[in-house]
Amino acid sequence: MTDHDIDRIDHSVLYTTDMDATAATYEALGFTLSPLSMHMGSDRPGGERKPMGAGNRCALFGRTYLELLGLFGDGSVDPWNIRSLVARYEGLHGCSFGCDDAETVYQRLCESGLSSSGVLPLQRDVETADGVATARFQAVHLDRGLTPEGLIHIAHHLTPELIHQPRYLDHANGATRLHSVLLVVDDAELEATVARYALTLGTEPVAEGPRQVFPLPVSQMDIVAVSAFGEVLPGEPVPALPYLAGQAVGVKDVHAARDLVTGNGFSVRELPGGFFVGAGQARGAAIAFLEA
Repeated sequence: MTDHDIDRIDHSVLYTTDMDATAATYEALGFTLSPLSMHMGSDRPGGERKPMGAGNRCALFGRTYLELLGLFGDGSVDPWNIRSLVARYEGLHGCSFGCDDAETVYQRLCESGLSSSGVLPLQRDVETADGVATARFQAVHLDRGLTPEGLIHIAHHLTPELIHQPRYLDHANGATRLHSVLLVVDDAELEATVARYALTLGTEPVAEGPRQVFPLPVSQMDIVAVSAFGEVLPGEPVPALPYLAGQAVGVKDVHAARDLVTGNGFSVRELPGGFFVGAGQARGAAIAFLEA
């Protein structure tokens, strides 16, 4: 195993065909969102960057973030076959892990038989205090046939200062970081899925109750068998398997966060150390608020 060439969940990816409604929901949950930014990318190393039929708004925390990824156009532009995921259900269908050396990660994943994408370029224009600038990234994608839960990739930010601008980092709910993402799998697939994530992340899981937890220097990935899912997020439905069921953020004051969220009309359910809003109200994926 490696010494954390992947050091965090860089961001979660929640797909939506109604960006306005999804953004309004997350703002009501207390998040400050960045303005809409449209994606340009290539499906091969060195390829021409083209529109990807998608754009995002993000809740940014300095090193991690939540991405709301809106799908635009008639669907004819869809280089990563995202719309086939959304046809199952709208919600979390992606998770991007963070690194500082995409080539090193790619070589390791390639040798493990997990990736053949190469190091891919990605860019999007973002608004700054000094005008529009181009944020640039590198990405390594796991082969989609190996990740039925969605689009899993590893990102290297080449211009992080353009993404994590100070003016977007304060949130009314007190959120300070992306704490975790939760994946639910069929009981029969649990062992193989945990083994795949161990290879992907270069680290071993730790059992915490029914969850298999991959602790990274920043944030963690949680995996649970569907038979035990009710112990983790009580009362939540499972529309399909595998299912990226939810995400959690750390907040400065969980009581203040609960007051804001319930005051804005959301129903909450309690968790150890915090509470969560179910997928039915949070646009397809549960979101938990935990004491940071």
